[in-house]
Amino acid sequence: MTTLQPTPSATPASAVDAPAGLLRVGVDIGGTRTKVVAVRDGVVLARFLRPTPRDVAVTVGPLVADVLASVLSTEHLPATDTASGVDRVGVVVPGIVDEEHQRAVWSANLGWRDLDVAAALAGHVAVPVLLGHDVRAGLLGEHLLGAAAGVDDVLFVPLGTGLAAALMTAGRVVRGSEWTGELGHVRVVPDGPECGCGRFGCLEAVAGATAVGRRWREAGREGDARTVSAAVEAGDPLAASIWTAAVEALADAFAPVVATAGTRLVLVGGGMAQAGATLLDPLRAALAERLPMPDGVAVAASGLGEWSGAVGAAHLDLGTG
Repeated sequence: MTTLQPTPSATPASAVDAPAGLLRVGVDIGGTRTKVVAVRDGVVLARFLRPTPRDVAVTVGPLVADVLASVLSTEHLPATDTASGVDRVGVVVPGIVDEEHQRAVWSANLGWRDLDVAAALAGHVAVPVLLGHDVRAGLLGEHLLGAAAGVDDVLFVPLGTGLAAALMTAGRVVRGSEWTGELGHVRVVPDGPECGCGRFGCLEAVAGATAVGRRWREAGREGDARTVSAAVEAGDPLAASIWTAAVEALADAFAPVVATAGTRLVLVGGGMAQAGATLLDPLRAALAERLPMPDGVAVAASGLGEWSGAVGAAHLDLGTG
């Protein structure tokens, strides 16, 4: 059993208001892996990973039913906790998500367009299901049980296979339209590399983890973004050049959002956040150069790591406005 709890003084109001004793399941369907957690009263009772099937666009119903059954099995959940059943299941996905109408509009990484999730899950999952966006759910999870606990104005940006952002103001995750958070598909280099969305020069294609690894391999090296970060620490000039270009592009994109929203914490997640100070220190410095009040903005790594989306998925009804 894994406990992921904020200190009592930092517990957000929405976590306190959650109905006591209810078992909730969060399912985060990623491009390569699906993360699942079972949560009760701010405690993660069980969690596990499963590869996301290539045909997830047509098998999402059986997938959610299967992972729900698995997380409730005694293999993952203590036997004393299986009797009370599940209050609800939250399912979060990347891409463009219309949460109001519960439709997964588009996802380059999962290969679907305009997926009616309720219809896809009908006949497979008997308990209530809520659909959400993976990054907005990740910010909610970090606010409830992670590194953003006690901070009400946060920009959360996971740097992984894709690159999207979520914004919290006054303790509420901003939902807006279905395009909210698509920072990764803002064009930052007009003649830049092709992005998964079909356009060229998007932030995701320039500064995301996949982009960093691609530039490294194009230069004749082997490895991915983690290889590049290790090479930066070892003093490799090529790695330093690639890394610095990515950090500068990220700071250029983050700064206007931070200044406009009055953000107090920039929280970085995804695979690149595992680089720790190698990423956070130069990003903090680059942001400071661009902001009118740099001392008021902290930069930190996700506290829940890859589990933030699943934890937030289990609490989708608590945190968006």
